[in-house]
Amino acid sequence: MSASHSAHGSEAPYYYVPSHSVHPVRASVSLLITLLGAALWINSIYIGHWMFLVGILSLFVTLYFWFGDAIRESEDGMNSLRVDHSYRWSMAWFIFSEVMFFAAFFGSLWYTREVTTPWLSNLDHQTLLWPNFSGTWPNLGPAGVVNAFQTVGPFWLPTINTALLLTSGLTLTVAHHAIRVNNRGKTIFWLALTVLLGFAFVACQAYEYHHAYTELNLRFDSGAFGSLFYMLTGFHGFHVILGATFLTVILLRVIKGHFTADSHFGFEGAAWYWHFVDVVWLGLYLFVYWF
Repeated sequence: MSASHSAHGSEAPYYYVPSHSVHPVRASVSLLITLLGAALWINSIYIGHWMFLVGILSLFVTLYFWFGDAIRESEDGMNSLRVDHSYRWSMAWFIFSEVMFFAAFFGSLWYTREVTTPWLSNLDHQTLLWPNFSGTWPNLGPAGVVNAFQTVGPFWLPTINTALLLTSGLTLTVAHHAIRVNNRGKTIFWLALTVLLGFAFVACQAYEYHHAYTELNLRFDSGAFGSLFYMLTGFHGFHVILGATFLTVILLRVIKGHFTADSHFGFEGAAWYWHFVDVVWLGLYLFVYWF
């Protein structure tokens, strides 16, 4: 899968060093605005949701131009074998950082459920700190300070979403095999199907959130369970949106003929990320909806 040549066969230099770029600074400022907006939004400050929206849009605009520069470098034959190795290691470490990110959230779920909840319900805390606290999971907090809510069970939307993501992993694998044998038509078909399945997952999760908020009264402030439920599933949903966006860009590049059987790491990197998203969802499906 060497990237020592572009899709059009141009020779690449030993190692290409790109010129100075403002994209990292713009991305950092966009993320700062997004996080500040999210913090203000959660605290019911009016300008918060507008700042969040501006930050997200700015980030996507920045990524559009940044990725465009990277694509042009590839198509101009600037990516040598050493650059290809650099891309692979960078993507591997990026996915590892995402693994640690979700490990922290899964660890929070385990610690809250298996350690903190039983600990706060023992006799000492019942008497001195949290009277009438129930040691069950989920719970309504000490003395019922959290409004009553219902949890989201595994049937049927979470199970449908599981089927959608697992199927998308299969269709992406078929597309990967197709591009390795230089069958562009088959690659386009199966990759387009993968993108459709990914956005169908997002639509189902949006409907699930609406159902949870309006009918189950399950909100972000519904105690530890509500916070962890939306943090875990929400951040995963955000990753699905990113992954589906990556695959959409790759689909457009395949249609334009940017990849060959021997040079298609852009496709592979997006596929690695998508399979990671699939695996994380299986953990969520088991530990959030079943257990």
